[in-house]
Amino acid sequence: MKNVVAIVGRPNVGKSTLFNRLTQTRQAIVDEEAGTTRDRQYGKVDWTGHEFSLIDTGGWVVNSEDIFEEEINKQVKIAIEEADVIIFVVDILNGVTDLDDAVARILHKSKKPVILVANKADNYEIHAQSAEFYSLALGNPFCISSINGSYTGDLLDKIIEMLPSESEGEPEEELPRIAIVGRPNVGKSSLINAFMGEERHIVTNIAGTTRDSIYTKYNKFGLNFYLVDTAGIRKKGKVNENPEYYSVIRSIRAIENSDICVLMVDAVRGIESQDLNIFQTIQKNRKGLVVCVNKWDLVEDKSQAAINTFINAIYERFAPFTDFPVLFISATTKQRIFKILEKVKEIYDNRRKRISTAKLNEIMLPIIEKTPPPSNKGKYIKIKYITQLPGGGIPSFVFFCNLSQWVKEPYRRFLENKLRENWNFNGTPIHVFMREK
Repeated sequence: MKNVVAIVGRPNVGKSTLFNRLTQTRQAIVDEEAGTTRDRQYGKVDWTGHEFSLIDTGGWVVNSEDIFEEEINKQVKIAIEEADVIIFVVDILNGVTDLDDAVARILHKSKKPVILVANKADNYEIHAQSAEFYSLALGNPFCISSINGSYTGDLLDKIIEMLPSESEGEPEEELPRIAIVGRPNVGKSSLINAFMGEERHIVTNIAGTTRDSIYTKYNKFGLNFYLVDTAGIRKKGKVNENPEYYSVIRSIRAIENSDICVLMVDAVRGIESQDLNIFQTIQKNRKGLVVCVNKWDLVEDKSQAAINTFINAIYERFAPFTDFPVLFISATTKQRIFKILEKVKEIYDNRRKRISTAKLNEIMLPIIEKTPPPSNKGKYIKIKYITQLPGGGIPSFVFFCNLSQWVKEPYRRFLENKLRENWNFNGTPIHVFMREK
């Protein structure tokens, strides 16, 4: 199970710069003005073969004029609660402030492992100034410079050392893992309850914690898989919190720990920006996908024309990946919910599909000959041979050619579409690699 690390601290200490440095992206907006980061940002960090999710939070403030102050602080608290390890960033040039003390008090209460990071130590002479941060009683300050990267490798080593074992709480049996994801109040809990409502004695809970994904074994009607059951689960003490905040971290964890995602969309409200965000997370993690339009029983116009309009709108928003099933369901009336399970089984089989090298070359080479890659500076690209890579994960195909670096994205997409036309890869992403012969 993937671990989560949160970066917290007051405004303008360099949290977003550190986030960008560790994730090797420019995802978080960095600005001199305090309070630039309001929403949480999520990224992946891969270090020495260990992977974890990193959360960048807004700066902790009190009694400011920012109308978002309360919302930012609420998000910081949730990030702290969800994280396995917390990076508390302070500014070595400014020393300890009242806001640093306030954040330290919250971290003491959280009982989570904390790494105290003194940022902006751009040269070694400044390191001695970190001594005053011992007053926060959070251990040795770790001096780094997120802007030039000094000591960030040591920081990553320290994070990996403090993270709990990734396999903790995971089921041992190798079965498909299905995550039900979507924005709040879309009917995720209702769908899980509908799946589990009958013959409850067949359902067994597999090890998991309230904070992490709970694996529930589903074994009915000849189908056998784990439900990554994070949807709709909230701690009793937190039910008054806005569920919007919880849904994002919960969805990301559920997606990362699954093989196939069932993305639920509200038929009454239509496709919203958060649906798109969740879809993009599924895409980034290369998971299988079924889109379910829930609450279809509440829609007045159920004509085929209305269905087609809805499907086209979904494909338009989610393009270029459009080879996935769209089902119109009602979790409360159980309308078509078992169709979801059939599709999930089909997509899982598609992800594990193997095509022989002989068959690939027999079908794909004539197509390539008819529509070869565009020439570049008078040089012609010749694709000689195709094979599918062995191993788990998603179907991956290697096209061997003479000038692989000149094959552009549109032609790769063309090859992917031709693979999909000739073999059923519905619902699963596929990789297309170009390699030198």
